[in-house]
Amino acid sequence: MTDSTDPSTPGATPSATPAEHKAHAPKTVSCFVLTISDSKTEATDTSGALIRELLTKAGHPVVGHRIVKDEPSQVQRVIEACCSDPRTQAIIMTGGTGITSRDTTFEAVESRLEKRLPGFGELFRILSYEEIGAAAMLSRAQAGVRQGRIIFSLPGSPNACRLALEKLILPELGHLVREISR
Repeated sequence: MTDSTDPSTPGATPSATPAEHKAHAPKTVSCFVLTISDSKTEATDTSGALIRELLTKAGHPVVGHRIVKDEPSQVQRVIEACCSDPRTQAIIMTGGTGITSRDTTFEAVESRLEKRLPGFGELFRILSYEEIGAAAMLSRAQAGVRQGRIIFSLPGSPNACRLALEKLILPELGHLVREISR
């Protein structure tokens, strides 16, 4: 059996580089933004507003946004609705990723993921550590795939959302969507 991705295998063709993948990735990705909070309103949802602003500025349409309580069933209903909506290619959530008794977003999302991207959370915590020190370990930011959609779960802090969007999500969003659609 030959492995066509291993260039050392006789007759194999080398895999495309990340730059080649990005060259064929979509330039725009339609996103849904979900804020999970027991206290935020449209007027006070600075993280959700920031995510929408950064996405729009980068040329990615925001097809919808919503605020729900930190209740697993509410979070899961929105995930399912987004995954059923052909307009939604990515879901970016903010809030509920900490370790308090009310922080249940991690579990709500984790149970819905078909594939996990542990590297996202690991990289996010490394970058956070550079900014806030050891408190970065309290974040349970995560990413994964469900029904051909990329899902990101970010902390509720605007600074954390900016960090995740600017350093991790926006540079790879089109590439991620390309890969999960193959």
